[in-house]
Amino acid sequence: MSDEKIKIGISQGDINGIGLEVILKTLMEPSLIEICTPVLFSSQKTVSYYRKVLGLEEFNFNPMRDFTTLSSRKANVFICYEEEVNIEMGKSSEVGGKYALISIEKATEALKNNQIDALVTAPINKHNIQSPEFNFVGHTEYLAAKLGGDPLMLLCSDDLKVAVVTGHLPIKNVSEKITTEKVYSKIIALYKSLIEDFGIRKPKIAVLGLNPHAGDNGIIGNEDKDFILPAIQKASGENKIIYGPYPADGFFGNATYKQFDGVLAMYHDQGLVPFKTISFNTGVNFTAGLNFVRTSPDHGIGYDIAGKNMANEDSFKRAIYAAIDICKNRKLYSKVSENPLAHGHIKKER
Repeated sequence: MSDEKIKIGISQGDINGIGLEVILKTLMEPSLIEICTPVLFSSQKTVSYYRKVLGLEEFNFNPMRDFTTLSSRKANVFICYEEEVNIEMGKSSEVGGKYALISIEKATEALKNNQIDALVTAPINKHNIQSPEFNFVGHTEYLAAKLGGDPLMLLCSDDLKVAVVTGHLPIKNVSEKITTEKVYSKIIALYKSLIEDFGIRKPKIAVLGLNPHAGDNGIIGNEDKDFILPAIQKASGENKIIYGPYPADGFFGNATYKQFDGVLAMYHDQGLVPFKTISFNTGVNFTAGLNFVRTSPDHGIGYDIAGKNMANEDSFKRAIYAAIDICKNRKLYSKVSENPLAHGHIKKER
């Protein structure tokens, strides 16, 4: 990545949801073009349709079919398909899934080819996108398969960063996945991300327990003392600042989270429910641990308000800003880590 503006790829998500609405509203921000070069993977016809429906006729974009015609002075639309698509706002359809997949495939290909520096994904419908090409429970798993790395779902805001040990998994299967090895690996992944992606020199991490009251020393389950605590002790023994396991309710209820740089929850809703309560519309979903940068807004498809010009673009805008910051932080970390100064002893002069 050179010193030129960071190229942010954007997948359109489900065309019947609020994805394109929040994308276009975000790209209308004049200052955005000054700090990045956005590339929306969609079609000229789809974008023009939404521009008309939303009354955003003043939105101008550069249609492109390859990256030789990329413009750094306005938003770009990479033409992924030429046909006119039947858009039914607020409805789940096979068409919505089909064109969401086309967009994410083209965007991922561009990311792998280093034609874009980061990817920001609009929400998809995890049901209608299913196909032989997309047999995954969500973006995170798809991108891990395509891009490499060990993904860590990390929800971020200015005040709170929450990662999860288990992501898109039925609650009945969570406890069997809580092993010392897995909890430890997620602690290390979170620690590494906080340093390399967010520029926190010595992160302080809190780990939540699995059971109510963190198991009450085995009275309400043994996972906390048998698996989670040993992982914390192992990481702490490596000179890392790790505390826990904390009972999740009191941890968020009395704002203990404000004392930490990052929080590791055991399962999806344990981390995301408090995060969205505290930081909704200001949060960003970042997939740490991948070989590339990917962020997304912290909201879903929003079928109930699709096409009504009611969607709030703040989270999507923040997802783009976060992707830019993380790209810069990774570049800086790589640069300062290239030739670290050798450790040596300083001789005292008399």
